[in-house]
Amino acid sequence: MTASQTIPLLSPEEIAVRAGQQVPYQHLPDRLNLFFDRETRLRQRAAGHPMRDFLLFAAELTHVQHDLLQNYPEVALPDTDALQSAAQVAKPPLPAEHWPRDPQWRMQFRRLVEQLLPRLKDNPARASVEKLQDISDEALEQQADRLLNQVMFGLDMAAAPLVAAALQIYWTHLVLAILARYGNQDFSPFGRTSDATACPCCGSRPTASVSRLDSTGGQYRYLHCSLCATQWHMVRIKCSHCESTKGIHYHSMQVADARDDVPAKASIEAETCDECNHYLKIVRMERDHEVEPVADDLATLTLDLLVSEAGYLRHGVNLLLLFGEPSEAGDPGDSGGP
Repeated sequence: MTASQTIPLLSPEEIAVRAGQQVPYQHLPDRLNLFFDRETRLRQRAAGHPMRDFLLFAAELTHVQHDLLQNYPEVALPDTDALQSAAQVAKPPLPAEHWPRDPQWRMQFRRLVEQLLPRLKDNPARASVEKLQDISDEALEQQADRLLNQVMFGLDMAAAPLVAAALQIYWTHLVLAILARYGNQDFSPFGRTSDATACPCCGSRPTASVSRLDSTGGQYRYLHCSLCATQWHMVRIKCSHCESTKGIHYHSMQVADARDDVPAKASIEAETCDECNHYLKIVRMERDHEVEPVADDLATLTLDLLVSEAGYLRHGVNLLLLFGEPSEAGDPGDSGGP
């Protein structure tokens, strides 16, 4: 008689993966819909929200991002050798911290500021945006370096959302331009990397994770990149920071069901890990088809505060709204949450 074995329970997602079902590893950004959908969700969430002015500012900013992305000029791209070299060592081919940025991103930043100002009108953010019209190229590059390297010392918190928005357009275009140029080659320009918790395209941290629905109704969890908007697969009930499957819990703000006044399942939750004391929000399309990771993350800051008060640190980052105290010069600061 053989000794009994404890068989771990698997999620439906893990069962599907182990059965060899094809779960797409990545969903690359969609040029036509990425920022359009985000703007729509931001305006929807702004209605009656305590942060209405900020969410509407973010919606206007996202509107300009959409317009600029549609006709982004040509920029320098990595060649085939560079892409294959990155793939051989399982590293992202467009590392945000080290990538030599094309000067065109600064031109697009200035266009973004120019096009955004008329849309702000009486928005309180207008004065801060106006000051950025005269920022020098050197100062702009310094702000970008600090932002991409998570250095809070010397980071202009008022300018950061605009700098981040321009960098998001640039990196999103880089991903899409590489896909257009090399997508039909014998190799995939983007693949799995050694760090499953960071974006396989640019190495950035996620803003949130999203529970997506496929054509068969299956639910699969993807992490949503804070910079280039690539989404990459990670199985559910697994910490996005330390990859532990122990001590995972979900927290949400209770929502009243309008039909019978009982708590309904929230579409936005905080997934916490007791092993490393980090958390990341998850937005669930199966509960609300219109969720959008960046917009819904901004609209649920109260959840961040509650989870942070419980002692958890945020793994993700939302580049449109940074938190934290300036750290000492040259030291990375925690810019990902309250």
